[in-house]
Amino acid sequence: MRTIYLDHAATSFPKPPAVGKRMQEYVETVGATVNRSSYGAAQEAGMVALRLRQRLGALFSFPDPAHVVLTPGNTWGLNMLLHGALRPGDHCLVSAMEHNAVMRPLQQMSQHGVRFERVPCDAEGCLDLRALERMLRPDTRLVLLCHASNVSGTVQDAERAGQVCAAHGVPFALDAAQTAGHLPIDFGRLGLAALSVPGHKGLMGPQGIGALILRPDFAAALEPFVSGGTGSASDSEEQPSYMPDRFESGTPNVPGIYGWEAALEYLQGVTVETVAAHDRVLAEQFLDGLQRVPGVVLYGPRTAAGRVGVFSLDFPGKDNAEAAYRLECEYGILTRCGLHCAPSAHKTLGTFPRGSVRLSFGWFTTEEEVGRALEAIAAVSAG
Repeated sequence: MRTIYLDHAATSFPKPPAVGKRMQEYVETVGATVNRSSYGAAQEAGMVALRLRQRLGALFSFPDPAHVVLTPGNTWGLNMLLHGALRPGDHCLVSAMEHNAVMRPLQQMSQHGVRFERVPCDAEGCLDLRALERMLRPDTRLVLLCHASNVSGTVQDAERAGQVCAAHGVPFALDAAQTAGHLPIDFGRLGLAALSVPGHKGLMGPQGIGALILRPDFAAALEPFVSGGTGSASDSEEQPSYMPDRFESGTPNVPGIYGWEAALEYLQGVTVETVAAHDRVLAEQFLDGLQRVPGVVLYGPRTAAGRVGVFSLDFPGKDNAEAAYRLECEYGILTRCGLHCAPSAHKTLGTFPRGSVRLSFGWFTTEEEVGRALEAIAAVSAG
């Protein structure tokens, strides 16, 4: 039985063929690390890292590659952002749809005097922008939102949220885990102070690498979360003040840099706009077909507008974990069941603690696969 991978919200698969080839090339023929030596192989690795920063800047309409900080992943980048920006007594606003990559650091920091509040969202996960403005306070130092929910696929109106924050002089940051590579993102137009992205989801790279893009004035005020060797200013025991070294201590994931740079080269050839159009076609097909499946509940937006290709389903009267198991064992449909590291989102949607069966699409998902998934969902629901 051929399996159909519909867990792209967790990680994209398959990757563009060049990703693995470039990683293998690095491991087998280059081997040198970045910013540590001046011989040819090390310079080559450094140039690949620079091209990666440039590609990320171009993708998000951000002009300064030195302020594209490479991280060990999105969770790491969000921790860098939160721990670097907030001090005891500071106030932070997040949405009611956040992932634990945001909520667990904030819960930890709340034990040390940082205060946070959740801006309410409606039953489909859409942010209440009027509440956002009402909840801003003189001591609010950061507003951080997930651009799209990893549970319901709901896309927040980041542009309007950015306008609200700008009007009050509050830095605005975006967790683009589910939108980077799926939707066009313009750093400046959204009024961002920071944008955190993973390499392994819509940006089609390997796991273990991500980026935190920082507006220069915001970067200057941000305290490094980790300090140590950078390969630069080795005569000093002080952390370098210049970018990106200020936030890039330790040996970087150079195989990941090679793989991600190859993935972004592929994505730039395809274009994010083409990926977004592909996602809309699949979303419309799935939503239309789901209307004809009795006994299954969809959480989140009912139309392709205002969402990405992430869908949470409930099978009332059945165990959702059993439904997900049947989808895999009987029909080869690979999904993710549970609470998706986002209990606050499930509470907002009314699916806590039961959870949901999540299907999520990517660039390599086909209409034929979506059709097979709909048939399988109907069969599991009926049985």
